[in-house]
Amino acid sequence: MAESGPGTYEKVQEELHQIDIYRDTPIRFLGYSNEVGEAFRSIVPVSVVRATYVAAFGYVCADALDKSRKAHKKEWPTCSDRSKAVAVAAGDTFLWQTLASVVIPGFTINRLCYFTAILLSKTTRLPPTARKWATTAIGLGAIPFIVRPIDSAVEMGMDSWVRPLYGDSHPH
Repeated sequence: MAESGPGTYEKVQEELHQIDIYRDTPIRFLGYSNEVGEAFRSIVPVSVVRATYVAAFGYVCADALDKSRKAHKKEWPTCSDRSKAVAVAAGDTFLWQTLASVVIPGFTINRLCYFTAILLSKTTRLPPTARKWATTAIGLGAIPFIVRPIDSAVEMGMDSWVRPLYGDSHPH
């Protein structure tokens, strides 16, 4: 039975405002489009792989714009404080997303597929087309397993090395 009564609508609205559509919804998968491209690298033209990086960086930029827009809307004591907070929000998000959604997972899937292809060529008698599809399947299958560890590692790295530089303008 659904809740009703005073404050229920407000609770739902508050919960909706806490959802980050770029990190808590399926939109997050746009950031991983380049991993899909890397998994298919042996099958598709390199221009298709590059297009997946354009999609992933589009996602990164959209999230950075969203976070900077949210920072701008908040109340700030001075225009200088607002400007700093907007810059930090945009920069932090752009760096985090670039590392966690594009660079590290893209490199990981690229190398996994590269070494899988070598291993299959040396240890199996599969025809080249079957090896390419097997490599792609392994690359695609690995994506869900690398997301959380990479996100966590990037978060810890940012908290340790980058975010202390922000001072009081830390976005989290």
